[in-house]
Amino acid sequence: MGVLQNKVAIVTGAANGIGKAIAQRFAAEGARVVVSDLDAAHGEALVQAITAGGGHAIFVRTDVSLESAVRTLFARTIETYGGVHILVNNAGIEGDSAPIGEYDLAQFDHVLGVNVRGVFLGMRAALAHMVPAGGGVILNMASVAGLKGFTNLAPYTASKHAVVGLTRCAALEYATQHIRVNAICPGAVVTDMIHRIAKYDPAAEEGFAKLQPIGRMGTPEEIAEVALFLCSDAASFLTGVALPADGGIMAG
Repeated sequence: MGVLQNKVAIVTGAANGIGKAIAQRFAAEGARVVVSDLDAAHGEALVQAITAGGGHAIFVRTDVSLESAVRTLFARTIETYGGVHILVNNAGIEGDSAPIGEYDLAQFDHVLGVNVRGVFLGMRAALAHMVPAGGGVILNMASVAGLKGFTNLAPYTASKHAVVGLTRCAALEYATQHIRVNAICPGAVVTDMIHRIAKYDPAAEEGFAKLQPIGRMGTPEEIAEVALFLCSDAASFLTGVALPADGGIMAG
């Protein structure tokens, strides 16, 4: 029996990268997974792969920055599976790369709309169901950029600092109601996002790999293992944690 047997888990941004790896890992551990993303093609393909392997999953196309879309996501989840035990707020975007003084305001608002408003809306919707149900787990995907500064990525960095802040506030507010709220702060991970940030330049990607003291980038599957731990009963005494999964970046 898997460690998430019969749990219902919503994973946003689950069509690709870290979110996909988390959805697959949770399904393998018995969770009924709601794959949420704007990318319907890859999201539906993931659901087909999970169900073909004997797991349970549905896809709900969602723009996490829209309150109505998040409301629909939770309504579909409850209609299909009867409740929500776990929410993984993974959806996020990096935005353009530019110094603060040159950054486009519309792009700034877009990054914060997805990365901060999206996390807030997801948490609020999840709490509305978890509080009367007597508990649950919320996991937010932050970044080492939520723990330190990075040049030319100010909106992304600010948004991930905000995710850490929201995580810590919610952990304090809901600890007595058996709801745990934690965050993962990945370093550089081999995903489409890192390819875009590196502008598909192998030399730039090698530079990202060298940022990690262990000398390589992480994999989505490695982050999924951390997510599984934090969402399982094995982490029952952990809440309010912003856990670096970064190959040692924050150790320096």
